[in-house]
Amino acid sequence: MFNVKFFNAWQTIDASVIGPNALQIIGLGCVVDERYAQEKAIDEWLPITSSRDAKWWYSAFHNVTAIVGAGVLSLPYAMAKLGWGPGMSVLIISWIITLYTLWQMVEMHDMVPGKRFDRYHELGQHAFGDKLGLYIVIPLQLVVEVGVDIVYMVTGGQSLQRFHYLVCKNCKKIKLTYFIMIFTSVHFVLSHLPNFNSISGVSLVAAVMSLR
Repeated sequence: MFNVKFFNAWQTIDASVIGPNALQIIGLGCVVDERYAQEKAIDEWLPITSSRDAKWWYSAFHNVTAIVGAGVLSLPYAMAKLGWGPGMSVLIISWIITLYTLWQMVEMHDMVPGKRFDRYHELGQHAFGDKLGLYIVIPLQLVVEVGVDIVYMVTGGQSLQRFHYLVCKNCKKIKLTYFIMIFTSVHFVLSHLPNFNSISGVSLVAAVMSLR
């Protein structure tokens, strides 16, 4: 005799009556229910977003800011070093790789019926297992995030310093460290906003500045 929860109600079942096959099905259901409870607890601790009603042009702003902004900073230097032929070839290959990986991510987002893969580590866990998926994905995410943060903080600080010099050439020079701290402080505040929809205006301004 053992207890099983059916439709939020506990029922007492005799194992000798239902047979071994039914026991396996019940055991599988209990495992699935436990896994669902764990995933729900994670989602409550780290929610994806409060709403899913963003507009398509919000995504356009974010994509232009994320891709074109970084590309504009590095493209002139890369083309000058590689030349027109190799430079255009590398640019086209990069575009193909980016488009293919984007298509993969869109296809894998809902590839399992009834489940959304909203985080990179969830895809890693689905592909490689619960532990190995985390060990593979999390270190790569940390390296990319820390590296990108450092590069953009320094670049943003240099841009602010250059802007300060152009606006006020006779003012006292300020160390680059202070401009980096100012830039970082603004981004620290923006990082506490609930979702990407909250910074759509910032992305719009950044997208326009990237294209100019």
